[in-house]
Amino acid sequence: MSSWSQIRTVIRREIGIWIKRPIYVVGSLLTIVFCTVFFLTFLKDGLPSDLPIGVVDLDHSTFSRNFTAQLDATQLGEVIQYDDFASARSAMQKGEITSFCLIPENMYADVQAGRQPTMTFYVNGLYFVGGALAWKDLLTMTNLTGGAIKRQVLRAKGMNETQMQGLLRPVDIDTHQIGNMMTDYGVYLTNSLLPGILEMIVILIVVYSLGTELKYGTSRHLLEKSGMSITRALAGKLIVYTLYFSVIGIIMMLILYHWMHFPMQGSIWNMFLAIVLLVLASEGVAVFIIGLLPVLRFAVSVSAIYSILGFSLAGFTLPVETMMPWLQGLAAAFPLRHYYLFFVQESLFGAGFAGWWTQVIWLLAFLLPPLAVLPRLKNAYIYQNYAKN
Repeated sequence: MSSWSQIRTVIRREIGIWIKRPIYVVGSLLTIVFCTVFFLTFLKDGLPSDLPIGVVDLDHSTFSRNFTAQLDATQLGEVIQYDDFASARSAMQKGEITSFCLIPENMYADVQAGRQPTMTFYVNGLYFVGGALAWKDLLTMTNLTGGAIKRQVLRAKGMNETQMQGLLRPVDIDTHQIGNMMTDYGVYLTNSLLPGILEMIVILIVVYSLGTELKYGTSRHLLEKSGMSITRALAGKLIVYTLYFSVIGIIMMLILYHWMHFPMQGSIWNMFLAIVLLVLASEGVAVFIIGLLPVLRFAVSVSAIYSILGFSLAGFTLPVETMMPWLQGLAAAFPLRHYYLFFVQESLFGAGFAGWWTQVIWLLAFLLPPLAVLPRLKNAYIYQNYAKN
């Protein structure tokens, strides 16, 4: 029997396993569909709006009432007023608000007298997104209020608008938010989270598929179908998974860049290439893990930890360049990091091949580590001398 015939036999065997155990298809597909629908609907408005922001107004002046009204009028904030500091702190501890602002007594009188009063913010940093946005909203409104007061003082001194503009804002900032002009959190997160979830599912499913051959004692039957070749056995099994997950990934790209119209400066065909390479790299990682640890429960645990770390070290939440040097090197050991760099160069900058060819090499490099553990995996499949439970 030729090598290709043996691979086809393994492919038919794997499809038969899928029919008997639909968990492979149903579990992975439902997870991807749920995550896609969740993130696209949860973040459909771009930025969160009407975040509850507390205000403790001890001044009760026209100035403080105007500040509170302006803060409530912003898109991000919805003001909840409290009578004293203790009640606002209690509300923050209960999670009813993510931040609050304390306007001190006699603040307007101090402003008029030039005594520079202090307005205090309290922000719950445990709510990363809500706290950061509330802090930004409070800081923006305070700066605008300070500018308005200074403008009134300068106008009272007889300055015209042109003279006041130079004193109020000596440097004019021209901001260009490349690739995400509206600061849409859906664009910011979904482009990386969904491929990361796909990577995690690929690693877990492939590790589980290869590990169950040991757990249920069917590994020798698999090798017999492949002519006792571990290479052909893996090729037959992984062809099925590669095609399946690549189709899912391509549909995901179509949803993001064609249906949802996420920013795409380059070509969607190149993003198809990126997602297929991510699937291949994830399969390479899965084979390496199960070959290194041919015990199902250990391999699945390591796969889960590895996949979760990939989200932290990909660089889309915290720039890798700001991490410690050893973490910067460790980030290269995760396929999601290289997919993210590919995505930035192609989708945001439209750099083309010149921008992401190195990431292609990195993703293909993940196919090399499995070669080192193939003999160990083959011995495990033949002798089945590892714990099954």
